[in-house]
Amino acid sequence: MLSYRHAFHAGNPADVFKHAVLIALVRAMQCKEKGIRFIDTHAGAAMYDLSKEFAQKNLEFERGIGAWWNSNEVPDPLVDYLAAVRRHNPDGALRFYPGSPQLLMDHQRTQDELVICELHSTEQQVLREHFEQARKVRIHAGDGYAALERWLPPPTGRALVLIDPPYERKSELDDLAVAMAGALKRCAHGVFAIWYPVIEGRETTLDRIPGSLGLDGERWLDLRVMFTEAQRMGRMTGCGMAVVNCPYRARAELHALADGWPFRS
Repeated sequence: MLSYRHAFHAGNPADVFKHAVLIALVRAMQCKEKGIRFIDTHAGAAMYDLSKEFAQKNLEFERGIGAWWNSNEVPDPLVDYLAAVRRHNPDGALRFYPGSPQLLMDHQRTQDELVICELHSTEQQVLREHFEQARKVRIHAGDGYAALERWLPPPTGRALVLIDPPYERKSELDDLAVAMAGALKRCAHGVFAIWYPVIEGRETTLDRIPGSLGLDGERWLDLRVMFTEAQRMGRMTGCGMAVVNCPYRARAELHALADGWPFRS
């Protein structure tokens, strides 16, 4: 598990979909004034330099954010996402890609707080340095699933939890189900956004999770997209975001995002 480095994959088609969903959820929840505790269980680095060796090795970002960067016709479901990335590239050239911790901090209001969880020691140090001056941002050095026991429920009762593991462990789906069962006991009305890859020959989708957790009806929303041939990355043919307790205000936008994929630049 500690071998995974997201810098190789930053800005790829899966990131485009994941981060567009995340921003839509944040904006919908912030229609209410009460503060939110954001929890990022598998954070990675906050910012990625796409000109560096990791990103340049496979150029996955060219199939994702790069395909839209110079487009004059951005579909509505991607407008807020593209604007969020452009804020970190004010000269108009695509170089820096914000990871989920940075995107959450960018949208943080004074009444909100952010908990960033990371297991990889190198990434922990990067996060500490990056957020050294940030207010109401906490770095949890350790397992993100275990962190849910500590940080849920929040004082306000409102939480948005992003769960984005690398799916390297064979036990990942079982670990996820156990962690979610405990989290829902502590914070039954929290919003949980769970990213997963669709990989040929591997069980990585979350089809059995809602049944095991007793999540039915509108409590479980599974948004899944399949990549075009040009977007595919090896055996990864698509990805999904499952949302528990999806805010009503976000539903139409999220369906438009998933149903409209793949958008053509």
